[in-house]
This record gives sequence, structure tokens and C-alpha cells, in this order.
Amino acid sequence: MAHVLLPRKKFIYHYKNVRWARGRCETYLCFVVKRRVGPDTLTFDFGHLRNRNGIHVELLFLRYLGALCPGLWGYGGTGEKRLSYSITWFCSWSPCANCSLRLCQFLNQTPNLRLRIFVSRLYFCDMEDSREREGLRMLKKAGVQITIMSYKDFFYCWQTFVARKASQFKAWEELQRNSVRLTRKLNRILQPCETEDLRDAFKLLGL
Repeated sequence: MAHVLLPRKKFIYHYKNVRWARGRCETYLCFVVKRRVGPDTLTFDFGHLRNRNGIHVELLFLRYLGALCPGLWGYGGTGEKRLSYSITWFCSWSPCANCSLRLCQFLNQTPNLRLRIFVSRLYFCDMEDSREREGLRMLKKAGVQITIMSYKDFFYCWQTFVARKASQFKAWEELQRNSVRLTRKLNRILQPCETEDLRDAFKLLGL
């Protein structure tokens, strides 16, 4: 886990939402962890991770949760209340099918954790029947908000996670167009989740 800021060129290379992202075999994950400690007070932590030693970055992040979120599982006292956390990820790739499944299993056991995922690109989601598509639908059912990164999200990451010095974020060619294209694609992927819910409702109604 690194609080050291990302080099500018590395951020642009790995987060650029190009249609053909050849050579980008790693996934980078920038995170923000928040916990409300009072009516007007939040704790705030941030950093970034990438795949290491064959371990996908999403699962690597779960290994650090104990340090990032003290009290998430309580402090060992009987009946002690667990603390609630809100976590936001900004990922260069969307999760693979196996990571989606592991995340769903973890979140089902941790109802006091809320997760939002912003992704730059969709991982292996071109085929209609891909496991990665189903994984994203599972995450949505588990309560995860999944969103394609827009200009404002890239700008936020540049301001928060990048060693930018005095340089301003400059949108690359077709950033907006690719963001819109990927947003439409993600919406089509997640739509069946809502259709299945309607089918279940119709069955209950005997329709």
C-alpha cells in the first residue's frame, strides 16, 4: 500500500481510457477511505495499489482493510458495535469475474462497509456471455455502485493521487467520447440485473 503519489506519466498510461489498451497488464487502484466520527467530522485516508506477485489489486486491498479501517470488525468486545466505513475506488480496469465474486462474498459479511467503484476501462466485457459481465451484475446486486470514470473523476485523481507539481490535468483526445461509449456499454451490461428483478416480481404477482 502506497501513500507516495503516482508519477504523472504512469497515471496517464495506466488510466487512459483508450479503446485498445495494449500492454496495460496491471491494474492500478486509487482509494479513498472515509468514516464519520461526528456530525460534521470525517476521517479520511487515501493511497494507491497495483497488482503484486500475481495477486489482483482488489484482493490485495482487502488484506489492508484491518489497517485502513480500524473497528470495521469491532475491537473484540462482546456485542460491541462495528464502525461503518465508506470506500471509493478509482480503478484502471474493472474487476475480473473471480475478484467480483470474492468482493460480493466479503461485502455480504460486512454490511457496515459501503463500496463505490469508478473504472477507466472495462475488463473482458466485449462478449455478451462473459463471466466478467456477470461479475459486474453480481456486484451491483451486492450494493456496489459501479461507474465509468468521466473527466471530473480523472481530474479528481490527478489532484489527489498524482505527483503533479504545478502541472494541470489535460484531457487526452477522445477522453469524453470514450467515457460516454463505456458508460453506455456498462449500462447495457447492468440492465439484465434489473430485468431479472422484474421477472421475479412478476412471478410473485402470478403474472
